[in-house]
Amino acid sequence: MRQIVLDTETTGLEPGLGHRVIEIGCVELVNRRVTGRRFHRYMNPERDIDEGALAVHGIARADLEREPRFAAIADELLAFIAGAELIIHNAAFDVAFLDAELARLPGEPQTIGVLCQVLDSLALAREMHPGQRNSLDALCKRYGVDNSRRELHGALLDAQLLAEVYLAMTGGQGALALGQAAGTPRASETRTVRALVRPPVPLLVVAATAEEHRAHEAFLDLIAKKSPSGCVWRTLEPPSPAKAAAAPGGTAAAAAATATAAVATAVVAAGPK
Repeated sequence: MRQIVLDTETTGLEPGLGHRVIEIGCVELVNRRVTGRRFHRYMNPERDIDEGALAVHGIARADLEREPRFAAIADELLAFIAGAELIIHNAAFDVAFLDAELARLPGEPQTIGVLCQVLDSLALAREMHPGQRNSLDALCKRYGVDNSRRELHGALLDAQLLAEVYLAMTGGQGALALGQAAGTPRASETRTVRALVRPPVPLLVVAATAEEHRAHEAFLDLIAKKSPSGCVWRTLEPPSPAKAAAAPGGTAAAAAATATAAVATAVVAAGPK
């Protein structure tokens, strides 16, 4: 299974007000392993960046003047995410911005929801941890993912962190440390193991045959002969086969277990020959 962990940074909060995507970061997972393949681009938004957004990611308009426009990188982006499941934290935000960017392109309009399946890791976290903080920083702390480099938001760094969090949160193979080569285990790597819940299996009770009953009686005769205290089993009053069969499920099995324990006790009491 191929998954792409994706994050964006933008000029503001509302694509409907003309705000634009300025950074896209993607990390590839195949069969729940980080492959090392990434997609990372900065883009010139051709507009100013809100002060609030600048405070979050620290990317100024001047830093982007020589970067390509979204239209120039769109085909490369779509080729990278094609056929994959996208994992996005607060997916509605990023998808709305990407759809707005795609709508500006010439030709037939495309949308992320049609091109890819989308998994919202924020919705998943809220389902798993109701009533708790489920920001990326909070999840990093909860799952022991090192986010000490995250002084400001960054699309690629956040995608890398989210990949680790997602793998830990869904109980799979521990993700790789940032910048670590694929296939090299991390010394402090931990795994979350899900308990397997097995479906209840009905108890199968096998009734003794007539021949087995005769052999059992012969064995009780032998115990009575060898033991000074006699056969303990015969001092008990087990239910008759008819009563045991008519009793609720498990009675016959319980009687058989009691009988086995009694025989074992009698044999021990008899001692060596």
